[in-house]
Amino acid sequence: MEQFSLSFLPQRRIYSLRELSDGIRGALESQFTNIWVSGEISGAKLAPSGHCYFTLKDSDAQIKCVCWKLSYMRLRFKPKDGIEVLVRGRVDIYEQRSEYQFVVESIEPQGHGALQLAFEQLRARLREEGLFDEGRKRALPRYPRRIGIVTSPKGAVIRDLIEVLSRRFPGVHIRLFPAQVQGIGSVEEVCRGLAYFSATGWAQIVVVARGGGSLEDLWTFNEEAVARAMVACAVPVVSAIGHESDITIADFVADLRAPTPSAAAAMIICERKEVLDRLARCEARLAELMRYRFATLSRRLHEQAAGRATSVLHRGIARRMQRLDDNTARLHAALRSQLAAQDRKRRQLEDRVRYFDPRPRLARNRNRLNSLVHRGEALLRATLSRTHRRIENAETKLGQLNPRLVLTRGYAIVLNDAGAIVRNAAAAPTGSAVKLLFAGDGIRATVTESPARESAVNESGEA
Repeated sequence: MEQFSLSFLPQRRIYSLRELSDGIRGALESQFTNIWVSGEISGAKLAPSGHCYFTLKDSDAQIKCVCWKLSYMRLRFKPKDGIEVLVRGRVDIYEQRSEYQFVVESIEPQGHGALQLAFEQLRARLREEGLFDEGRKRALPRYPRRIGIVTSPKGAVIRDLIEVLSRRFPGVHIRLFPAQVQGIGSVEEVCRGLAYFSATGWAQIVVVARGGGSLEDLWTFNEEAVARAMVACAVPVVSAIGHESDITIADFVADLRAPTPSAAAAMIICERKEVLDRLARCEARLAELMRYRFATLSRRLHEQAAGRATSVLHRGIARRMQRLDDNTARLHAALRSQLAAQDRKRRQLEDRVRYFDPRPRLARNRNRLNSLVHRGEALLRATLSRTHRRIENAETKLGQLNPRLVLTRGYAIVLNDAGAIVRNAAAAPTGSAVKLLFAGDGIRATVTESPARESAVNESGEA
């Protein structure tokens, strides 16, 4: 039987999953390392480990991204959902899920600078924590003798500070902590300088200073670590960063913000001449008082015997000085006790006054009085209204009973001589005088014929 050789067939290469993943990673790293990708951040999440995970997407595709802890800490802009960004990094593979992902090393937002956005984010966060509150900031000593400065020893800033401080108040003690104020390592050095002055307690004021520059040049003083180091410093901190128009996070958290380093020197210490003038005025006043006192004592001395007066004077001065010391101590104690007692009494009186304050009672009585006045006026108006209606009703009834109303219809009232009403003809015989009353006036008349008499005559004739 003829045998066939299979040597011409290609040898099979069998990969393990690990080898396949390493091969894919190598291929990806050779083509997609240190590249920039644009898209919109979605689902940003910071894990407890410190790594940040999010998805970068656009209208057509998306890719999962991871930013390791160390890279995330160095980011000036923290990932936030909905922000269009440019990310720099490399494509990697995650073997556990057989997925490729983008390892992010830096992020820049599109449309505005990363530094400015990072600045706004940090400022908002620190403001919420209360680091910018004016109530937290400390007052600077009026006459500092020891001033600590954290800045570069090579720049013009330290020379300007020393020159202004020396000119305004020669002899003030200055201690420089040399620190890099820009670039890699500057944040750590500035923090060490603040921690040094806080721990030693030598300085009464610490000045953190730097000359002007761009936002990138001044970014050391926009770092969160520097801001928190200034807040944690045990002595007041003065921020003298850049020019007057430059604003940093350090300016917000410092106890005092100076527009320039030279202005900081002028703000933290007064001129020596000012202090000397004040001392000279005090010295002149003291000399005047001493001359007056000496003149008084001299006059008393001449009034007494010179020898005895000298001895008595020395003993008297010594005793009086001792008595003055004792009285001063007693006076201070008595004043403190009296002030405390008066303060207690004042508080008690205030409590009593508040308890017996007549104003609330008067207000209540005034309200009651107003209410009673309103009620009285209402009752009076109602009573007057009822009385008025009763009078009107009485007038109506009286008018109906008024006989003159009947007279206006043409009737008349007949009165005899006695003033009595004549109710029938018999009461007014012929020849008698009568008075006729009409509605408006009246007349007198004489009865010429009595119907009653004629009736009687007729009756007698018939009879």
